[in-house]
This record gives sequence, C-alpha cells and structure tokens, in this order.
Amino acid sequence: MPELPDFDEIMKMAQNAQNELQKAQDNLEKIEVEGAAGGGMVKIRATAKGRILGVDIDQSLLSPAEKTMVEDLIAAAINDARTKADSAAAEEMLKMQTSLPLPPGFKLPL
Repeated sequence: MPELPDFDEIMKMAQNAQNELQKAQDNLEKIEVEGAAGGGMVKIRATAKGRILGVDIDQSLLSPAEKTMVEDLIAAAINDARTKADSAAAEEMLKMQTSLPLPPGFKLPL
C-alpha cells in the first residue's frame, strides 16, 4: 500500500495548487479573444477573463437608420467574445490542472 503524504506535504501541495491557480487566473487577463457579428462588421476584443478591451464598428453602420441593427450586432459580438473568453479560460485552467499532482477526479474552480 502506498504511503500517504504527511500533513505538511499535503499543505505544501495545497499551497502550490493555490499559487498555480492564481497564476492561471492572472494569465487569463493576458489572453485576448475577438467576438464578431454581422460578418465582422462589429468586433469586440476581450480578455479571457471577460474584460472588454475594444469595439470596432464598420463605418457603413454609422448612419442613424442602422441604429437598432448596430445595437443588436454589438450585443451579439459581446456575447461571441464572452463565449470565446469562457472557452479560452476553460482551456487554460485545464492545462494548469493537468500539470498539478491532484487526486483523480479533483476539479479546480474556474
């Protein structure tokens, strides 16, 4: 039967896991995604943590008659960026999780 780690080792492993989780969380702010709508007429740049970095609107949409469509496209582009940010965050956390010596079935929070 394998020897179980002592309490100090468990605490060191927990601290290491916490440090790695914090590094992964910090890294999410450096990963950029771009959401788009309307065939790329509206683009939203965001971090994998979901912070909006910028909005790009095609000049052809800037007439008053297009106001409602532009509002809808901005919302769609933000949602697209959010979906991509969530996906990038999940991928990053999975990478970090697989590098830690965690018990089988243990999941870290996102």
